[in-house]
Amino acid sequence: MTGDEGAGLVARIHARLVEARPPRAGDGPEALAGVVAEMVRDEAPLLPPARVDGVVEAVLRDAVGLGSLELLLADDAVGEVMVNGPDQVWVERDGALVRVPLSLDADAIERIVQRVVRPLGLRFDRSSPLVDARLPDGSRVHAVRPPVAVDGPYLTIRRFRHRALDLPAFTSDPTGARLLEWMLAAGWNLLISGGTSSGKTTLLNTLASGIPAGERVVTIEETAELRFERAHVVRLEARPPNSEGAGAVTVGDLVRAALRMRPDRIVVGEVRGAEAFDLIEALNTGHDGSLSTVHANNPRSALLRLEALALRASVDLPVRSVRAHIDQCVDAIVHVERGPFGERRLRLIAEVSGEAAGDGPLDVRTLWDVAAGRIAPPSRPTRRPCPSPPP
Repeated sequence: MTGDEGAGLVARIHARLVEARPPRAGDGPEALAGVVAEMVRDEAPLLPPARVDGVVEAVLRDAVGLGSLELLLADDAVGEVMVNGPDQVWVERDGALVRVPLSLDADAIERIVQRVVRPLGLRFDRSSPLVDARLPDGSRVHAVRPPVAVDGPYLTIRRFRHRALDLPAFTSDPTGARLLEWMLAAGWNLLISGGTSSGKTTLLNTLASGIPAGERVVTIEETAELRFERAHVVRLEARPPNSEGAGAVTVGDLVRAALRMRPDRIVVGEVRGAEAFDLIEALNTGHDGSLSTVHANNPRSALLRLEALALRASVDLPVRSVRAHIDQCVDAIVHVERGPFGERRLRLIAEVSGEAAGDGPLDVRTLWDVAAGRIAPPSRPTRRPCPSPPP
């Protein structure tokens, strides 16, 4: 049997399965395998048993999984799967973008997205052409379809890393790792900055895993990704509006709710909207050692972005007052970047040093830096005292 014949057999069996017994939410591979095997033997009675098993596996991937994308997601080296429309499938493997020879038409992409979003009560149609969701393992799913997607539909899946990396994995210099460990123990409020896919969430997960076991931690995320092994953690996840446009629970709502949960530390997966003001208020009420991330090109830009996001809350506060609140609650910026070979790495650590000259924006003072292939000598931190001296 040629490849085209095999693909045709899989398509026919899948069509028969949907017509005779549409897959239900509770169906798993075991419930459907026998039915599919009978259909395969009926369609191709001379097919060897090994080939029958292969066809059954392919049909089940289409019926209850993510189709041919399941093969890519089973590869631990794949960090991201990007479908740029029909027959345009790319992956990020070991930090490099690689095109893979997978055949996916527009209908197949639509079926994959619908299979992800329907159990979550989300819509993906012409009236709601953008959707964010997550897979059971925590991987993030983002999909866009026409009319917004010109050559779509498009699908992006960012893999969830099940095991937190150790801090030394982010830098070859142990001084940077020791400085972060000291800040975590000293109760510094840290904001991790960096570009898209630079390792912000990965580093956040690593730092949060190092919080002392006796402390109560509340995590707040738009899409739940953080997962660290500890006994006392409360995980909260925002909820988008349902198909009627009601029932939304924002990250800001969850930050305010977290204050009533007696947290020792608050961990916000990413600040990207007006919830920045709620976070600033929360950090100014005694929750030392809290963590979050923000998209920014450098530490100074991270503070400017946090300031701009906080002003989106439409609070009746002057810019200078918001700036002063940030200065009081954010102790240091930890900046990460992608290296020349796609690796995520710690770039620099800078403490917030108050306003620049005059009425300027907040400034930072570099504590540790990796620049031009060399490690700059560390400076002594000054913002918070700690029983143990800094490294």
